[in-house]
This record gives sequence, C-alpha cells and structure tokens, in this order.
Amino acid sequence: MKSLILLAMSLFLASCFNDELVEENLTLNVSREVLPDHEKKVLGGRKGNITAVIEIPAGTNHKYEYNYESKNYVCEIRDGKPRVVEFLPYPGNYGFIPGTLMDKKRGGDGDALDVLVLSESISQGKEIEIKPIATLKLVDKGEEDHKIIAVPVNQELNVLNVNSFKDLSSPVKDIIQTWFVSYKGQNKIKFESWESDSATYAEIKKWAK
Repeated sequence: MKSLILLAMSLFLASCFNDELVEENLTLNVSREVLPDHEKKVLGGRKGNITAVIEIPAGTNHKYEYNYESKNYVCEIRDGKPRVVEFLPYPGNYGFIPGTLMDKKRGGDGDALDVLVLSESISQGKEIEIKPIATLKLVDKGEEDHKIIAVPVNQELNVLNVNSFKDLSSPVKDIIQTWFVSYKGQNKIKFESWESDSATYAEIKKWAK
C-alpha cells in the first residue's frame, strides 16, 4: 500500500514538472533571481524567515548540485555518466539551506544542510522562504545526512496546508522516509528518527556557519 501511495504522489508531482532539460549540456534554465554564490545568512528572508535554494525541482530524476566555483548547477557525474536517480522522482523540491555546513569534524557529510520543500514544482535556482517543520535523521556511509522537511512560507504555495510537525500526516512521512532510504538502493541509507519543529530549528542552528 505504501508503494502505491508513493507511486501516485510521485507521478502527480512529475506531471506538474515542466521539464526544461537540455540534453546537450545537461543544464537547466536557471532563474536569475538567485544570488550568484548563495552566501546569505540562514535567517536571510525579508521577515527573518529561513531561506532554501532549490537545486532539484519536484518530479526530477537527474541529480543536480550547485557548484560554488562555477556559480552554476551541474549534473553529478558518476562512473563517467550523468547521475540519474534510478528510483521514482524526487517527491518534493530538493535543495540546501545557505549559510549552513554539516562539518565532517562533527560527524556531518561536509555539505550544506539538505532540505526538501513540500509543494508543487519550483524552478531550479529559485530562492524561497520556508518554514521548517521536521527533520528526517539518516545515516549515509557512517555520516549524518539529515534532511530538513519544510513548507513554503507563502501559503499559496503550501499545497498540503501543513504548518507544523503535528500537521504532517503519517502517509506523507511514510512516503518521504521510504523514498530517502530507497533511492540509492537497499541497505545504503539507515533511518534513525523523525524530529519535530523545535528540534528542527535547533538542528539548523547547530550547523549554521
């Protein structure tokens, strides 16, 4: 049953995604609203809201990352080929929280804090003000690889009408958890726990640069 729910939601999101992928150079049409280096403070929104930068729109299978040197979005290369997630598409808009770093010296993976924004597809490169509502704690190759789960501050974009951890239904949590522990293959990623709103804000502050 969970697999059917996951499939249905992913297909719905995929149908909403306008694929502008250019196969020749594997780049996407990037919104120019984004700052070139994303070096904004964590509380960088107009009203002190936390900001997320979208790297991978919902419904996408290509694994893109922001490159701080080239100031562009590049498709990760694995075994000499562009990496395509061999699983259902991303069930939300995936990106990072600028101004954070999961320091390897403290058990992190060396990258900015990951975030999954639950809404319809958002363009790659878009900066969006978010409300963090949960943390999905995972372990990948022995390193903490936590995912912040958030919704847009703009209620028109908050299609789930979720504003807190208690609003996040069990089916939605099941879909997100199943996706993240499965998209790299079986037994690659270990689930640890779900954490609520207050713990999520503490998690973001923990990794703030």
